Amino acid sequence: MDRNRLGWTALRAVLAGLIAAHGWARLLAGGVTPFGGWLDSQGIPFGPVVAWAITVFEIAGTPLLLLGRFVFPLTVVYAAIYAVGIVMVHAKAGWFVVGLGRNGAEYSVLLIATLLCVGWQHAPRGGVR
Repeated sequence: MDRNRLGWTALRAVLAGLIAAHGWARLLAGGVTPFGGWLDSQGIPFGPVVAWAITVFEIAGTPLLLLGRFVFPLTVVYAAIYAVGIVMVHAKAGWFVVGLGRNGAEYSVLLIATLLCVGWQHAPRGGVR
């Protein structure tokens, strides 16, 4: 495997691990129900269903991402989920996650940018410009 491909594969594997950890942590800590309640309180219809869908997608999609399957659609959906997270949560907290702030948007922005770069590497040729 050449260095370029190895680099993209390693980055895709790290992303899969980070996203899987996010979903598994929510599930194992009993956070899906509170997340759904919070979504309801924010006016999101069917908040608990949305919370379960996001959690299951974070868990079930990451092995596919790791294996290089359906990378483009997976990365687009993950990026959309985290973009909504910025709008609903992180932007209000500012930019920094730690240090000069708490719970800010910087980590989510990094995830989104990385997801979109990895996704672009797997985009259908000729269909996406």
